Amino acid sequence: MQPTLTFVERLARQAGEILRAGYGGEHHIQHKGAIDLVTEVDRRSEAYILREIRSSFPRHRIQAEETGDQPGEDCCIWYIDPLDGTVNYAHGIPIFAVSIAYQHDRELQLGAVYDPMRDECFTAERGRGAWLNGKPIQAANQSSLDQALLVTGFPYDIRTNPQNNLELFARFALCSLGVRRLGSAALDLAYIACGRFDGYWETSLQAWDLAAGALIAREAGARVTDMRGSPHYLSPPHSILAANPALHTQMLQTLGGGSVSGR
Repeated sequence: MQPTLTFVERLARQAGEILRAGYGGEHHIQHKGAIDLVTEVDRRSEAYILREIRSSFPRHRIQAEETGDQPGEDCCIWYIDPLDGTVNYAHGIPIFAVSIAYQHDRELQLGAVYDPMRDECFTAERGRGAWLNGKPIQAANQSSLDQALLVTGFPYDIRTNPQNNLELFARFALCSLGVRRLGSAALDLAYIACGRFDGYWETSLQAWDLAAGALIAREAGARVTDMRGSPHYLSPPHSILAANPALHTQMLQTLGGGSVSGR
């Protein structure tokens, strides 16, 4: 038996209710790294999702942010980020989401990204399209990097990692309409899918950060690869580049330091 998109969306929405209920309260904050936070709400949301998956699909493998890789059948893998945007959440900034994806036989099949503060649920099913609260969505058709609104993020080890994305941020800031940083990779990709952003790149991610959003963006018409142009963005080292095909080509050239056509 395989999960349905309805099941995945229900998990995301119910986990989102846990986040919404805890938003704005006092939190027990721990540090996984110098600037990498986790709260009791992250763990509560993840515990709910894992319990529901284990109840219905006990043999499936799960990769979740807080509990790591839980063994199971490699043909059936779940990617779970129970609170993508923890730093925002802990500071009362209403930009965060639940991200859940399901992969079968090495292909992402189902994905949901739920923003509980806006009650926006982005979903996708492989080969069938992408939706926002049940309505079809499509990636933007901006084909000029000069007029493209981009989004990115920075690694948690930005203070020590020489590949900290700062040089690329400056490069894109000088050749685009602008670059934003929201603090949630899942929402960055969801916003690519519905056309709010034109292009997105980021490095030093984990599979659970990007699996659901990548499927949603892909099903909405974006080209999604790693930052080298490979389709294997779920394989380490994880990086992501998402945009419509014409813009993707220009962004890939810029990432490689080459000239940009179409400006």
